[in-house]
Amino acid sequence: MEQIYNLAIFVFGASIGSFLNVLIDRLPHDESINGRSHCDFCGKKIAWHDLLPVLSFFILGGRTRCCRKKLSWQYPLVEVITGLIFVVIIKDGPYIDSLTRSVLILSILSCLIVIFVSDLKYHLISDYILLALFIFSVFYHLSDFVWVGIKPTPTLIVSGLVVAFPIWLIYFISKERAMGLGDVYLAAIMGFLLGWQAGFLALYIAFITGAIFGIGLILLKKRKLKSKIAFGPFLVIGTVSMLFWGEKIVEGIKKIYGF
Repeated sequence: MEQIYNLAIFVFGASIGSFLNVLIDRLPHDESINGRSHCDFCGKKIAWHDLLPVLSFFILGGRTRCCRKKLSWQYPLVEVITGLIFVVIIKDGPYIDSLTRSVLILSILSCLIVIFVSDLKYHLISDYILLALFIFSVFYHLSDFVWVGIKPTPTLIVSGLVVAFPIWLIYFISKERAMGLGDVYLAAIMGFLLGWQAGFLALYIAFITGAIFGIGLILLKKRKLKSKIAFGPFLVIGTVSMLFWGEKIVEGIKKIYGF
């Protein structure tokens, strides 16, 4: 019975992941998310049985039915990852005590998935998804007050501005070559969601992981020193790390630096 329950949650999460793929590909280009799905190559409408999460990709051999063009692995990967996240959060997550809190954290994570992939793929972060992330973050803090008794304070806004400042400074000095305005907004929401201390640690993680990734690409000769690398995915990594493992990360940093 438990396996059936987990499978049902996974299928539901994968279906949400399918919708996230639509947002990933359409929002950065200001395309409407309404209407039937269509082939990106020939424009033909896609039948419902070719839109089954995960399954359709493998049934079709990773190619479109209409023109036999190769499909990106992005689609099944996003669906599988989203499905697994839903299983973990709903079944064993730290927010299982409240359906509202579970829905909010899943909504936040869904926004972060869209930001991660769209910035990695197109070097663009949609204002709409940033707005959605901010709204879900507001309700997340309100749910903290309802369920835990932690009262939201104006300092959360200040935290957002403080955490965003280093990213804005890089954006301003580099004239948008090193950072985009979407990165600035995302950092501000990080600070609002996590608070300034955890927000700065999330930035620290983002810069470290970004540097490791960038150096790795240069050593593998996949990028040149002046090549632009999307920073949004690393901000997402930092945010998720502090959101779920913040206390352990703080303890680890204290041990490393001896304070």
